[in-house]
Amino acid sequence: MRSLIWGAGAIGGTLGAYLARAGNDVTMVDTVVEHVDAITRGGLRVTGPIDEFTVRVPAFTPQTLSGTWEEIILATKAHHTGVAVRALRPHLTPGGFVVSAQNGLNELAIADVVGAERTVGAFVNFGADYLEPGVIHYAGHGAVVIGEIDGRITPRVNAIRDAWHQFDPRAIVTANIWGYLWGKEAYGAMLFATALTNESIADALAMPAYRHLYIALARVVLTVAAARAVQPESFDGFDPSAYLPAAPAGAAERSLDALVAHNRRSAKSHSGIWRDLAVRKRPTEVDAQLGIVVKLGAEAGVAAPLTARLVALIHAIERGARPQSLDTLDALAATPHTVTS
Repeated sequence: MRSLIWGAGAIGGTLGAYLARAGNDVTMVDTVVEHVDAITRGGLRVTGPIDEFTVRVPAFTPQTLSGTWEEIILATKAHHTGVAVRALRPHLTPGGFVVSAQNGLNELAIADVVGAERTVGAFVNFGADYLEPGVIHYAGHGAVVIGEIDGRITPRVNAIRDAWHQFDPRAIVTANIWGYLWGKEAYGAMLFATALTNESIADALAMPAYRHLYIALARVVLTVAAARAVQPESFDGFDPSAYLPAAPAGAAERSLDALVAHNRRSAKSHSGIWRDLAVRKRPTEVDAQLGIVVKLGAEAGVAAPLTARLVALIHAIERGARPQSLDTLDALAATPHTVTS
């Protein structure tokens, strides 16, 4: 398979390195010049508890790239989707398509630029981090799912799955990619809450004092999904049905226990959100991932004040107006948890 990976960071770098190592024709694009230069000089190195290897792949910045591809895998941060998809469009063949290997509901933005028929959804939940130019840390396995955004099972999604089996043999095709993406939105709301602190994902999710808050955050997102006629899917310990008001007593707590166990198996202790705030000191994906939930909820008649408060607190940390601390998580917990629709 011949693929262009647009965004060679944690997700794109890991996936692209495995595809290249398996013999696929892979080209990488990234906006970080130092990263592109390092890959060009010495290859892309994957390190961590799962694997250690280096692959030689051609790498370019958007300004130095030429040529066209039938498959472009978009793996940028969610808030860079609009700029990236407009930049990659000239490199897409007339019959080509874009696969969104990102966090969030970015397929909506991609389809606005290249068309729904040229947009393929993907759900990725493995743990990885960009460490330094030319080096990606692959820390933990997670679900990998591919699907057409209109729910069809097509030859191209089957071909993508077959190729991605070279990265993770458990990769699957689904007729409900939106269910996985909205499920990740609900889990992602919890991850944003953990990033308000300096606790690890597992330690934060394990804290009894905040479990009511995590349940409420997930429930808001799931309520918006239901209003959009989406049936969220389970993955890696996250069971969406467990967070609904009609769930059996203790179901959400059992799902949280499973998420804690899943995260303790990973060498990636903190989320990429936390890393953006604490290490890289840069804006997070909060508007593109959770701000859109507030917006879509309002359109559907679902108020989401708890989600909106979480977005505001993340922005406060980005500005340096609040620390990452349990006190900041307490400020979120003080927000009314009621979901109204």
